[in-house]
Amino acid sequence: VQVAESGGGSVEAGGSLRLSCTVSGFSFDDATIGWFRQAPGKEREGVSCLSSSDGSTAYSDAVKGRFTISSDRAVNTVYLQMNSLKPEDTAVYYCAADRRPYPIRHYCNAVVGLNYWGTGAQVTVSS
Repeated sequence: VQVAESGGGSVEAGGSLRLSCTVSGFSFDDATIGWFRQAPGKEREGVSCLSSSDGSTAYSDAVKGRFTISSDRAVNTVYLQMNSLKPEDTAVYYCAADRRPYPIRHYCNAVVGLNYWGTGAQVTVSS
């Protein structure tokens, strides 16, 4: 199983970026995929998660209304569209993936699953 993030970069506050997470090694049909981030000196936190089996999604309060998670099953890829970026969004963003469905809130709260991880993508937002 391989999990690969792409799309990170540097942007000014108010700008947008789109992250991609491509998973290989298992079917996307029942997968649970999540975006997590870790800023320097802070604990990792769940940002947004998606259940491929039923399309349910979850967002942290910090990004709700600004970030959108979506998927393209044809290419086994999950996207995180990040709009209205703030300096506090600066972090390394990681994609986590599992081949089975999990309760989406528990997944995003890092209670269950999280068996496969990418190496991370740096997002830097300047003020």
